[in-house]
Amino acid sequence: MRAVRREFFVPAAQRRHADEDTALPIGCDQTISQPSLVARMTGELALTAHSRVLEIGTGSGYQTAILAEIASEVFTIERIPELADAARQRLATLGYRNLQFRTGDGALGWPEAAPFDAIIVTAAAENVPAALIEQLKPGGRMVVPVGSVRVDNQLLFRIEKDRDGTIAQHELFGVRFVPLIRDGPGKG
Repeated sequence: MRAVRREFFVPAAQRRHADEDTALPIGCDQTISQPSLVARMTGELALTAHSRVLEIGTGSGYQTAILAEIASEVFTIERIPELADAARQRLATLGYRNLQFRTGDGALGWPEAAPFDAIIVTAAAENVPAALIEQLKPGGRMVVPVGSVRVDNQLLFRIEKDRDGTIAQHELFGVRFVPLIRDGPGKG
């Protein structure tokens, strides 16, 4: 966390608040999560230097940079082209080279790069996307907020896939995220 300066990932008007432990707007009706939540979600993934990680919701690239500091490879998907392009440029300027970017529906994951040791979702899903569970490697972990954004009842879950493919869900705590917007069948 100390290796990544949050002020590089917020708009100029928000930089005076970059050191505060609060979510901040980044444009396009999206936010950057508070550092304590980013740290907690990252910790729940139990990453190593050999981990391959899929991130759903690049946003400004703050969480992406933190993942890139720990893992060997980070695959990140952002639905909003404006945010995706800005994050890609920002992270390249900061010298990150272990990243792959995609613009599109994160609920579909990145099947041709799967399986992943860890998956982190930074938008609330009505249900855990089945494609993401399929793309999680046996022995892997996923952290995902689940619940309705309309009634403010989201919970953060850690999903673990056993070596035999059995799925276990662990409820962590209440959160508030922007919605995971899905394209096509199964929109939610």
